[in-house]
Order: sequence, then structure tokens, then C-alpha cells
Amino acid sequence: MNSIKYVTLTETFIFNYMLSLFSKTPTWHKITDAPLSLDWQSNNMCIVEVADKKITLGKFQDQIFAFAQKCPHASGIMADGFIDAAGMVVCPLHRYRFSLQNGRNTTGEGYYLKTYPTQMREDGLYVAI
Repeated sequence: MNSIKYVTLTETFIFNYMLSLFSKTPTWHKITDAPLSLDWQSNNMCIVEVADKKITLGKFQDQIFAFAQKCPHASGIMADGFIDAAGMVVCPLHRYRFSLQNGRNTTGEGYYLKTYPTQMREDGLYVAI
């Protein structure tokens, strides 16, 4: 009887552990009171540090998007690239393009750029990590 309980407890532990890995609730972090006061480059991007992580912010059509600091292909610094007219962020190294909204690689190489939700609230700009 004890061995059955042990297996059940082990399975329950493993299930709960796996569930915690995949269902992590993001935490919202305030970036700034005034987004326009950030150190925006001429390409409408800047790097900020949130929760001990460097991420890139990009402005496009009056919206602010948050995404990984480095390209998933060859680790190019995304803030050194540009945002094209279609709203794709372009890596400076090999010109791979990624959707600002979901990180999907739109030039066909199959990579995904990590993106983070943003919110403009009355008291400032927030990002979920």
C-alpha cells in the first residue's frame, strides 16, 4: 500500500513541477513614468534593464513593443538594427526580420524573437517578464 502512495505522490510532484514550468505567470514591472524620457535612439529603439534582464524597446505607430536584446540567430544587438515600414524589427547582422507583435521570423529562417507584453498605464510604461 505504501508503494502505491509513493508512486502517486511522486507523479503528483512531477506533474506540479512540470505545470509550474509552463504556466509561470508573468510579473509586471514599471519601466518609467514618462516613456518619452527614455534614451531613444534615432531608430526608435532603446535598451532597458528590467528584473535583471536587458531588453529592447521599440516604438512603431504610437505603440511601444518589448523584445529580446539579442537576435536568436547570431546574437546581434537588436537595438542596433531598425524597424522597417511594415513594423518588423530587423537584426543588424544578417537582416533577419521579426514581428514586433509576436516575434515571428518573417524572412523564413524559422527563428523566433522573444517578445514581452507592454502596457501604458496612467502612471507609466509597464512590461511583463
